[in-house]
Amino acid sequence: MKRTEVVIIGGGQAGLAMSRCLSDRSVEHVVLERGRIGERWRTERWDTLRLLTPNWQSRLPGWRYQGSDPDGYMTMPEVIDYLEGYARSFRAPVEQATTVLAVDGDGYGYRVTTDRGIWSAKNVVIATGHCDLPQVPAIARDLSPDILQLVPGRYRNPEELPKGGVLVVGASASGIQLADEIHASGRPVTIAVGRHTRLPRKYRGRDILQWLELMGLFDQTPEDVYDFDVSREQPSLQLVGRPDHSTLDLPLLEKRGVRLAGRLVGANDHKVHFEDDLVAYTAAADAKLAVLLRRIDNSIRKAGPDDHAEQAEPFVPFLWPAPSPSEIDLLNAGISTVLWATGFRRSYPWLKVPVLDHRGEIIHRGGVTPEPGLYVLGLQFLRRRKSAFIDGVGDDAVELAEHIYSRLAGGNGMAVPIEKESLI
Repeated sequence: MKRTEVVIIGGGQAGLAMSRCLSDRSVEHVVLERGRIGERWRTERWDTLRLLTPNWQSRLPGWRYQGSDPDGYMTMPEVIDYLEGYARSFRAPVEQATTVLAVDGDGYGYRVTTDRGIWSAKNVVIATGHCDLPQVPAIARDLSPDILQLVPGRYRNPEELPKGGVLVVGASASGIQLADEIHASGRPVTIAVGRHTRLPRKYRGRDILQWLELMGLFDQTPEDVYDFDVSREQPSLQLVGRPDHSTLDLPLLEKRGVRLAGRLVGANDHKVHFEDDLVAYTAAADAKLAVLLRRIDNSIRKAGPDDHAEQAEPFVPFLWPAPSPSEIDLLNAGISTVLWATGFRRSYPWLKVPVLDHRGEIIHRGGVTPEPGLYVLGLQFLRRRKSAFIDGVGDDAVELAEHIYSRLAGGNGMAVPIEKESLI
């Protein structure tokens, strides 16, 4: 059995950020990664995917994008290179190809059993991320077995799909990108639309995410929002990262020939059924977008003259999309594939410590669980709105590292007054 002060489970941005923060404090630790560094970026992303956040927003503790295109969007190979370079920069103690089989409590702290041996540690940080397993609704079981069903992590490019049309379920970032790419390949596409957050890629001369950062929205904490649970369950941003900085949204998809439908609510063999709520969801997204753009405009006025803020583009609402179908017979419509872009869930079958709620989610407050020495990092809105972003996990890692350092020093786990690591 090997012994260390901290075991970090997961070698993506969250695990590496925590490793850097602990290394800065000379805290002995190990990072256990089931595959390679950034494994999900390697094997669970489609060929043309780019980050939704601009390169300048790729910041981790002691690390930042150093390339020549700060306003561009990284490809998946570039994300992998970025994370590998980060790990090398501080010699992160990563044990790759090491799968965690169980985490139990023991007399020392925690016993972490892997397929390559057992570790004992006073502290464990679960950094497996928010996007763990695809969330596929139960109605998928009611579809005919001759319909190919995929999730985004299994999709690579349109050429690998069988002949015929495609039904994309979900209209957040992944859904709209996949619908657009597959339609551009010449296949007819229908997209089932639910809750979504419509955003332009650029507004008044700047990337929309730059405005959100300048307004402090990404740094909002649970105490800053009216309803934390609602805020934490917000759908992902309807954005696309492309070299031309173009906007992709439902109005544009419909203009290009993608058929829009309401929420998919039922299936029976080859037939699928949709709720009559397309107008309601698109109108709600428009209303939220209009409010956000007004907030940006107001913040510009309060700040005074700004040469970088261009005149506001006219806001065009999408209140009346074409009539949506209530039912489609996939066989008659020539649809051979259903692609479930319906988000993610978390699963911890190896976690034997009693910190899971009735949904199987880890109970925590700001990443600190009820079990002393057990932490979680990288989840949606863990401590801030940006907690699940590459650019946001670092701030959370700094604060949880303070908590761990204090605990190891004999404190009660509260943060101690020390100099905060540089997040450049």
